[in-house]
Amino acid sequence: MAVESLGQMDNSSVWMVSQMVHSAAADDVFHALSNPTRRKVLERLSVGPATVSELAAPFDMQLPSFVQHLSVLEQSRLVRSKKHGRVRTYQIAPERFKVVEDWLTARRQLWEARLDRFDHYVEQLKEKESKS
Repeated sequence: MAVESLGQMDNSSVWMVSQMVHSAAADDVFHALSNPTRRKVLERLSVGPATVSELAAPFDMQLPSFVQHLSVLEQSRLVRSKKHGRVRTYQIAPERFKVVEDWLTARRQLWEARLDRFDHYVEQLKEKESKS
């Protein structure tokens, strides 16, 4: 879709494009979170920034393999890195976790509404049964 045509889009098209972008971001984040090594790296980074060697130390894997995990985290924008000389330091990017929070909130609201309707239905059945 050309940028010039964005001005000509109706509300439903804008909503659909917005949902697709949000969905792609959620896919990236959930993919990054799907691996236990990456989740442990995020747990470590929640304490504070760390260098690649500090992050890799607890893991029994070759450095190139570990760096691939860092790359997935950085591509998903859950972490960011800075290079000072020959040392690369990673830190958590907390704003990206909002994608997960928003997705989970939407699912929770959906299920709460469904359970509320089910509860109402069960209450109606109990009332019918008590009247009979």
